[in-house]
Amino acid sequence: MAAITMDQETTRCTARAWCWFKDIPEKFVSKIMDAASEGKKLGVEDPRRIIHSLKVGLAISLVSLFYYFDPLYEGFGVSAMWAVMTVVVVFEFSVGATLGRGVNRGIATLLAGSLGVGAHRLASFPGEKIEPILLGLSVFSVAAAVTFIRFYPKLKARYDYGLLIFILTFCLISVSGYRDDEVLEMAHERLSTILIGGAAALIVCVLICPIWAGEDLHNLVAGNIENLGTFLEGFGCEYFQTLDDKLQDQKASLYGYKSVLNSKSTEESLANFAKWEPRHGRFRYRHPWDQYLKIGMLVRECAYRVDALSGYLNSEMKTPPEIRVKIQELCTKMSSESSLALKELSLAIKTMSSSSIADPHIVNAKTAAKKLKSLLKTDLWKDTNFLDIIPAAAVSSLLIEIVSCTVKIADSVHELASMAKFNNDALKQKEKGQVLRVPSIEGSHNIAISVE
Repeated sequence: MAAITMDQETTRCTARAWCWFKDIPEKFVSKIMDAASEGKKLGVEDPRRIIHSLKVGLAISLVSLFYYFDPLYEGFGVSAMWAVMTVVVVFEFSVGATLGRGVNRGIATLLAGSLGVGAHRLASFPGEKIEPILLGLSVFSVAAAVTFIRFYPKLKARYDYGLLIFILTFCLISVSGYRDDEVLEMAHERLSTILIGGAAALIVCVLICPIWAGEDLHNLVAGNIENLGTFLEGFGCEYFQTLDDKLQDQKASLYGYKSVLNSKSTEESLANFAKWEPRHGRFRYRHPWDQYLKIGMLVRECAYRVDALSGYLNSEMKTPPEIRVKIQELCTKMSSESSLALKELSLAIKTMSSSSIADPHIVNAKTAAKKLKSLLKTDLWKDTNFLDIIPAAAVSSLLIEIVSCTVKIADSVHELASMAKFNNDALKQKEKGQVLRVPSIEGSHNIAISVE
């Protein structure tokens, strides 16, 4: 019996092993198909990724010619590999990122190489016994000081890569110079090949289908504002259960605002890269990129309130219909008018036009907010269960705060239009009808209203 049991166990183990080996090709093919499907998805989402990959391959192929042709190789020797390495580490997705890394690497290599050669010369004067001690002290001092400088927020944001290359180059030149007498020639070859690699990367990046970080930041901020407007457009109907068939199909798009919540790091990176970029397209020299960060911050503040508001769409605490009816008109008015205002502001940024079309919608939203505040202070809720009022009061409060956020966003967009000298659409408004000037409720700025 024991022998039979062991034979059966051996047979089962053999069968499992055979099944495992038999499934290996199928699993391998499945993994390849999944990777191909994911790659296709990445390419469809942003075709520029494919173009960027081809551009990197082209730039590396160009600088590799220093190794393939004898006349070029004899001029630089093994140091030609630094040109290839420079392209690999410098070539980034956008022009601003590539230019920033290239300038950082070039200037850091020049300064660190000069300092390294100077440190080597000074350390050689006292004699061979003292030279390694002085070199060690110089490496320690420079590395420690520059590493501490990297902690400065402003320097870290734009020059962190340059400071890192500075430490690396200084250590390589000063330390390797102790065993190599041709330290000046080595520093010259390294700097020359790095400049050649950086120039090749920058030329390919700028001349062939350039990708501008500033344009991406511009479109990202405008898209985030539009996502908030899309949510508010459908919130009133969804919350008060008045969705028609058309809006029911668009229900899934309500939650596009969630991408706004985590956009801070992306916006800051794009703004940092955009500051390196030269004038291009519609974007002038010294374009106010920091203003986009200010708008982005206000948009995220609004998105946090929108996220809290969306929690009441599927909340277990349901407000009785008789209470909802009392606030339905004003809440829907605030939601829809804020939505229209945000979408107009998004369109104004996209088209880079100084538009005041959003202002009447803001006035209507503020008027509805004031009426709702007055309604909440009346005795209308005297005989109502307190627990039934809480959800309705929370929704009303959040909508009032969203209106306030919309006003701040509008003011920042108007400020951006003034700083960036957006095109004025006053002529377009005159073509539609007579333009009247009426003061806003808070008197902060005038509002243009077209009368047909």
